[in-house]
Amino acid sequence: MGFKVAIAGATGNVGREMLNILEERGFPADEVVPLASRRSVGTEVSYGDRTLKVKALDGYDFSDTDICLMSAGGNVSKEWSPKIGKQGCVVIDNSTAWRYDADVPLIVPEVNADAITQFSRKNIIANPNCSTAQLVVAMKPLHERATIKRIVVATYQSVSGAGKEGMDELFTQTRAVFVADPVEAKKFTKRIAFNVIPHIDVFMEDGFTKEEWKMVAETKKMLDPKIKLTATCVRVPVFIGHSEAVNIEFEKPITADEAREILREAPGCLVIDKREDGGYITPLESAGEDATYISRIREDSTVENGLAMWVVSDNLRKGAALNAVQIAELLVERGLIQPKRQAA
Repeated sequence: MGFKVAIAGATGNVGREMLNILEERGFPADEVVPLASRRSVGTEVSYGDRTLKVKALDGYDFSDTDICLMSAGGNVSKEWSPKIGKQGCVVIDNSTAWRYDADVPLIVPEVNADAITQFSRKNIIANPNCSTAQLVVAMKPLHERATIKRIVVATYQSVSGAGKEGMDELFTQTRAVFVADPVEAKKFTKRIAFNVIPHIDVFMEDGFTKEEWKMVAETKKMLDPKIKLTATCVRVPVFIGHSEAVNIEFEKPITADEAREILREAPGCLVIDKREDGGYITPLESAGEDATYISRIREDSTVENGLAMWVVSDNLRKGAALNAVQIAELLVERGLIQPKRQAA
């Protein structure tokens, strides 16, 4: 008998992607239940060749549900995830609500799969920020080989990271520019069409944004607390796919050729690195794909044992939905959960 899986936030970009990926990867689910707020009850969502009707999260009984993939925002998760966990259902949460809780594991399966055993403390597992997920997938095998001391990263993050409203705003503004209509900024602080905005999430007292802080805190929690990291996070007029220009300083010598070979063998990574026109990946090619792509690998002569590279991934997949489903698969593969109905 298979598992019963609920998707909380099933009508959003990430929730719909979770449904797609569960079906694509053949997750052993006998029943999948889409959940959302009461105003979305009855909305239809696709799961493979089936159409499912959304039910209300508020009041749903999780006592016979094995896994809840939560993508309904931080406030909803803070309220509901502990309640769901107490009913014996494992929550895999995509929001910021639980990432920095010492009793909640923050997991990227290719990076720190063994930490998943800590989930039983609260029955909650956290998914990292989209920009962090692809970074640590690429950094993990290099850290094992040469020990990373410091990372400097500049991100080029797509508007889908801000949800459907962000995608709609880019579309609306782009159309307005072409037809000479007024351009209104609602979701973003400045016009995003034909522009870049060096501001994601709120500003903190030290001048960094919360998005930049997340990359620091999450990399330390998942990869190594000794790593120093500084980030500049930028929103760009791209619909899907986050890109990152990454500069790394290592403790031990490592060449670009060595890094290329290590990354070619690493789980979740795909190296596309030809030193010729078009011999690299852009976010357009990453959309709809599962891999974290690495291009432009080169030695940085300005620091000892330095490398620079370009890292690209579909933020709705590896940065959110795919990683959540991979965590669910890890629970099943390691025998950490059993279907409740089978146990009964």
